[in-house]
Amino acid sequence: MVDGVVVVNVDRFERMLDPRLVAAVRDADARYPADAPFHPDTTIVEAPFGERASTPNHAYRAVREAFRIAGLDAPRYGTAAWNPLQGLVRPGETVMLKPNLVKDAHPRDPRGWEYILTHGSIIRAVTDYVWKALEGRGRIWLADAPQTDTSFAAVVRVLGLDALCEYYAARGVAFELLDLRQEEWISRDAVVTERRRLAGDPRGYVAFDLGVKSEFQDHRGRYYGADYDTDEVNYHHSGGRHEYKVARSAIACDVLFNLPKLKTHKKAGITVGLKNLVGINGDKNWLPHHTEGDPSTGGDEHPGGQPMHYAERRIVPYFRALSDRVPLVGAVVHRAARRVGRRLFGDSEEVIRSGNWWGNDTTWRMCLDLNKIALYGNTDGTLRAAVPQERKRHFVLVDGIVAGEGRGPMNPDPHYAGLVAFGTHPASVDAACAVLMGFDPERIPVVREAFRCLAAPIANWGWRDVAIRSNVPAWAQPLGDIDSRETLPFRPHFAWAGHIERDTRVHEHVGA
Repeated sequence: MVDGVVVVNVDRFERMLDPRLVAAVRDADARYPADAPFHPDTTIVEAPFGERASTPNHAYRAVREAFRIAGLDAPRYGTAAWNPLQGLVRPGETVMLKPNLVKDAHPRDPRGWEYILTHGSIIRAVTDYVWKALEGRGRIWLADAPQTDTSFAAVVRVLGLDALCEYYAARGVAFELLDLRQEEWISRDAVVTERRRLAGDPRGYVAFDLGVKSEFQDHRGRYYGADYDTDEVNYHHSGGRHEYKVARSAIACDVLFNLPKLKTHKKAGITVGLKNLVGINGDKNWLPHHTEGDPSTGGDEHPGGQPMHYAERRIVPYFRALSDRVPLVGAVVHRAARRVGRRLFGDSEEVIRSGNWWGNDTTWRMCLDLNKIALYGNTDGTLRAAVPQERKRHFVLVDGIVAGEGRGPMNPDPHYAGLVAFGTHPASVDAACAVLMGFDPERIPVVREAFRCLAAPIANWGWRDVAIRSNVPAWAQPLGDIDSRETLPFRPHFAWAGHIERDTRVHEHVGA
């Protein structure tokens, strides 16, 4: 203490939390609170604000417990001075919170957004602790780029983010909510009928060319992006170029605090911290989603051997182009064509198409490229030295209280996992979550390859070096030693089933 001020040795503090360690908290009875702005329901002596809720808030308690189990500021736990993120977040800095705000509605369940989106109560708890670490000096940006045909206003409403913004504004918290997209689409029956320009990131966008540092450097093929116009995505990923447009806010912030939803994913196997960074991009049509064709031609669009795929692939772009060029008539024709197409070619929830299977060799590369940019990117589009000490601080807290399994990421079934996980490195957190979901990290490319990147490395250790600290004794050990029978077996997306499970007998045992 100097002149009555506590001095924290930041370097020493950061070394205390090994990036190979992940804290995992489970409360099987946990559910989300209903009332925004999601005050804690018990007296929390270190909380920066004094309000208390009269109904249970399992989320706030789980976030707090994750920080405690991680060992953050352990000597002061239980006192008003406990400041778990002190040292990880420094006074005067800018912290960007990156939740999963992908879609405002579930196609089958009116309450299904609870297992699609990062819940507002998780955001509230993390924001409180970030603000305490900032000591009233600094800024917090809550930002994402949802799916283009998503209503951002609807997302804000269902998550209670409007009430959260008002609450923080009244208390002088520098809290800013950002829709990072440049365009929002209006769709009817999955057909785009209108495209609206948006203000986008108020700080603009930065174009990065990873070149030889891209995971696509030794990969060839014709890529498919987010729209029928494949020329754009292939322009940005050809001739040695591997370009991405990224929201400047994600690069300009001092700390990136990732708040993903725990779900299975049709293109990536799982979506946790690594996949969640798709939401920092400024134009999804710069992002390769799959490679056209089947494995016999170097593609990963579908497994091959099904002639109807080739007919569908030739017909669909015509109707998409018609819908875009002649909005009124084209959209009507396109919707009718989709109805016929579902009967003729099969529904996407039953048929593998568009890279929605375990053989997708494209999406993981795009995800890891975005993670490299987040770690090493400068606001002028250059990359800093690819060494650990130059990486941006990138922390991850996973919302798995009500997670998504099966047909994720947009049409999953609920999995009441009661799980919150925290770590200071995204690859370690993803590997831990994969194991806790009953999956093998070695069989999920976005996880496996995050530990193998040679150019602009993401991690300098292997996933088997990762260990968990937990209130569940069977989980508190290195990942490779955790018994699959002690995990929370998630049902994979149907096109990944039988390929990523650690032990398929576990799913048979629980009747999944």
